[in-house]
Amino acid sequence: MITLTRYQYLIAGLLLAFTSVLSAQDKSYINPSSVDGDGPVFSGAVLVDDTLYLSGMIGLDNGQVPATAEEEARLLMEQFKATLEEASMTMDDLVSVTIYCSDVAHYDAFNSVYRTYFSGVFPARAFIGAGTLLFDARFEMQGIAVN
Repeated sequence: MITLTRYQYLIAGLLLAFTSVLSAQDKSYINPSSVDGDGPVFSGAVLVDDTLYLSGMIGLDNGQVPATAEEEARLLMEQFKATLEEASMTMDDLVSVTIYCSDVAHYDAFNSVYRTYFSGVFPARAFIGAGTLLFDARFEMQGIAVN
């Protein structure tokens, strides 16, 4: 027969409570895709309680890469802003952003647009030289926002 100590009962109780909290989390999806459809194989964003996880986005104009890096960055930021608004959030709710860039020579062009989308303190950020991106985009950005 196995006997458990008070400590083991306490740990088991905490694990059970933690599992209950995780399963009770409120999740909603923005621009969701279904596994039985033929759309993209990801959702645009997932809201879990007060945290929004935004998928990687690119700034295309009618499926085409704009002529300038600045215009592409603007389209990307507008798409991010619209997704945040669907979750009743703003750009200032972003806490972390990762930007993938096909050529880090576009760093200054991206930043000249990026900085205009915030009114408070900037979120934590990584700007990563990533080589070729989907559809030959210059930038792809993903992020996390907390309301």
